[in-house]
Amino acid sequence: MAKRNISCFLLVLVSLLAVALAEATTEPPAVYIFGDSILDVGTNNYIPECLAKADFYFNGIDFPYSEPTGRFSNGLNTADEIVRLLGLRRSPPPFLQLVNDPLTFRKNILKGANFASGGSGILNSTGQYQYIKVISMGDQIQQFSTVRSNITNMTASDAATDAILSKAFFLISVGSNDIFEYLLNLTRPPMTILEFNATLVSTYEYHLKLGILTVPPIGCTPIARARANGNCSEPAQRFAQAFYTEAVALLEKLSSQVPDLRLQVQALCDSGLRDITSACCGNGTYACNQTASFCSNRDEYLFWDQFHPTQRVSELAALTLFGGSESFVAPMNFSQLLGVNI
Repeated sequence: MAKRNISCFLLVLVSLLAVALAEATTEPPAVYIFGDSILDVGTNNYIPECLAKADFYFNGIDFPYSEPTGRFSNGLNTADEIVRLLGLRRSPPPFLQLVNDPLTFRKNILKGANFASGGSGILNSTGQYQYIKVISMGDQIQQFSTVRSNITNMTASDAATDAILSKAFFLISVGSNDIFEYLLNLTRPPMTILEFNATLVSTYEYHLKLGILTVPPIGCTPIARARANGNCSEPAQRFAQAFYTEAVALLEKLSSQVPDLRLQVQALCDSGLRDITSACCGNGTYACNQTASFCSNRDEYLFWDQFHPTQRVSELAALTLFGGSESFVAPMNFSQLLGVNI
């Protein structure tokens, strides 16, 4: 019996786009991507001491040539699926990969870059204890400052740089790891839930004025279910919902203050997936790796591993963002925002 319509991913989206791009464009925009493992396409491969990596099997089993690229997925992830619908042939590579090739760095950064680092969060401290070294959101913003400075060196004008970046597309997925660490009592100093949520929201507001903020059902991930006797973790769900509510209020405030800011709220429910509770690779207590068992019907699973969605779910998320009705994406979907047909 298919398990249907039980779990939803909640997303908040803000896109800062030039009016010209919102009206129409014949050329795909540059895309700059920030955040955590939902959008990481291999950043952590370039951090030797980092323990949050996915550059091994069975990750990537459905990627071309079954290559484990560092994506926390059986194939493409949400970043790949979104940029594909934007008209790009492939995702922008990790910033840390681009910066290692100074001969092509400047040319490539005009097309975009991916700064997302698995295990990172809104707070600079998130991930640093569990995974030794990840690129925090603050450091990702600093890396983008390097990109902006190099573009200005090419254009010789801040105004020209602003004009280029105003037509770019920015994606940010962040927040889940902060909540996970709080629930695991790894947050220092100790705080109440209200204090911690206020800290997250204020830090997010300080760092960013644009982006995509994802709040997946962290209380219903395989690892959370394993800690709650197979059920969704109610404390985690309440925590995520409280953060989501405060984040929406913040982004609505920003959208009223910043010209050309577009706020979208999405609820993506499972679309007839047969298994929305189990990990396809590994299980709630055993991570996905070369020794884990994995499912053959991966397109029917919500979760690839203990935390992350399958390639199919990433595709559904992107398609909903671009073509979903107002009941799923409000006040408009990506296609309406960008003036394109998908």
